[in-house]
Amino acid sequence: LNVTEEKFVLDTLAGCIEYKSLLDVVVNAFFVRDGRYCLVSERNLYIVICYLATFQLEDLGLQHFSRIVKSLDIAKMQKFLRFFFNALYLNTWIKDEWSQFYDSLYVKENWIDPLLRWQPKVQQLIGQLTDKLNNRATTVKTSTVTQPKEFNLTVPKRRAIPIPLPIPVLEKRRPVPPSTYKPPKEKKQLEEIKTKNRQKAEDLLLKANANQFRCAAIKPEKGEGTFLTGKEVVPFLPQYLEAVWELVLRQYFEELQIDNIPIKLNAAAILREGALYQRIMEQELKRIENLLRGAGDPSEFLEWQKQMRGKDLEEQLAEIECRRLQGKLSHEEAVLAHQNVIQENKKKADLMREEKAELMHQYAEKRLQEQKEMRELVEQVVEGHKNAKQAKIKLQKYKQQIVQEVCEENRELLRQALEEEEEKLRRRYELIQQIRAIESLPSIRHKFVDLTETGGHGLICEMSIVELRERLALLKEAQKAAEEEKRDQIIHEKQAKEQLLLEKLDQISLFRAELGRAAALKQEEKKRKSQSGERPMKDERILNLQKKIVEKAMQRKKQAGFL
Repeated sequence: LNVTEEKFVLDTLAGCIEYKSLLDVVVNAFFVRDGRYCLVSERNLYIVICYLATFQLEDLGLQHFSRIVKSLDIAKMQKFLRFFFNALYLNTWIKDEWSQFYDSLYVKENWIDPLLRWQPKVQQLIGQLTDKLNNRATTVKTSTVTQPKEFNLTVPKRRAIPIPLPIPVLEKRRPVPPSTYKPPKEKKQLEEIKTKNRQKAEDLLLKANANQFRCAAIKPEKGEGTFLTGKEVVPFLPQYLEAVWELVLRQYFEELQIDNIPIKLNAAAILREGALYQRIMEQELKRIENLLRGAGDPSEFLEWQKQMRGKDLEEQLAEIECRRLQGKLSHEEAVLAHQNVIQENKKKADLMREEKAELMHQYAEKRLQEQKEMRELVEQVVEGHKNAKQAKIKLQKYKQQIVQEVCEENRELLRQALEEEEEKLRRRYELIQQIRAIESLPSIRHKFVDLTETGGHGLICEMSIVELRERLALLKEAQKAAEEEKRDQIIHEKQAKEQLLLEKLDQISLFRAELGRAAALKQEEKKRKSQSGERPMKDERILNLQKKIVEKAMQRKKQAGFL
């Protein structure tokens, strides 16, 4: 190469090393997206083309750049240039990735904008490469094609037209029964029963609220601070307890009144229902005792509870506001930290440039030193050729002397090895003779075992087989006794549990009988009121809603008729 070409090659190599991080971003993305089937060994080719297009296109010019591209593989260059000079890629992810290494404004002004200016002209170059690919693909040598000739075959006779088969008539299918599209009657009946039971429970609730237990109410004729005594409370107890039981267990009676289906209770259900009745009874008794003792109005407690909840809400709102401000402060700190990182990256980049320049200078000095050493080495080799003949004779004599010494050492080592092997064979023969003599002696084949003796190993826990069997028998008897005791205990616990369940069943039957009697009395009273002509007044909102429902139903029916 001449001086100009050598300088261009060295500048290109240095630039590829300096901007390796930027070029790797583009080339790696090319191999992932469009260059999945390209060879990895061609990576340096794409790096050089990317460097020339990004940093040297202004100096080279489009003509020299086109000449370099066309001298390479057309298909590879067309695919890479189409990928790299995509305006969408340059403005989006390429710009963002390069901005991680350099300032975004510097990247846009010095690299992205020039590439976008050259993009239309490079597109013309890509079009030329595409046309060459198409022409190369279409230019195929045409060869003479064999023209086939028809066989001289006998013309077959025309076949007779077959008689058409009669079309089979399908049987008339049964229509779908109308009950398929209608809900079952049982479901409607269940809904009506639930609605009636809910209405009954609401009436009971209204009545209980109207006739609630007023043991702590102030009588105007007795003055302020006077309460009802225990004797005055007694007449109201049956009515109050009746309303409470009906309100708490109305859901239970909803399920109980549906078709009067008997339900078989297991042990868990019996205990659960018994615990429910016991807990309700204890709560009501405790409440009645508090009222008899003169419990006051809980409005003050409710007001205090409301104030405390308000304070808690204010504290929560203050805590939320503090968290929001802390998040805003963290955001500001993060922005500042990001700016500091960018400045540090700039300083590191400047320092790396200086280090690279120093390394290139050291590399040039090292190359000059190596060339100087190579010249000196060549001179020494030329000088050494003059004395090669004398050195060869000396070397031959030295090798002969070494060979003689090695042969003598080998003979001595072989003699020592033979002596050692003979000694090993002699010892092995003597050992075999001793083993055969021992084997020829008669041996005692029968061994007598005494079950009452120990092993004689000198251990504290040693015992004979007879003692071991006796201890095992004692352990089995103890285990059997423990099992019998456990079985008796389980039987007693089971009997106690059955007795408890029977008691709970008796208690549940009493409660159900009382609740059923109260419900029957309530039903009779309601029937008497309905027969006497007393009808409860309904709320205006309920009437309005019912009217609207009727109107909507009529409109729906009309619309259904039109449809």
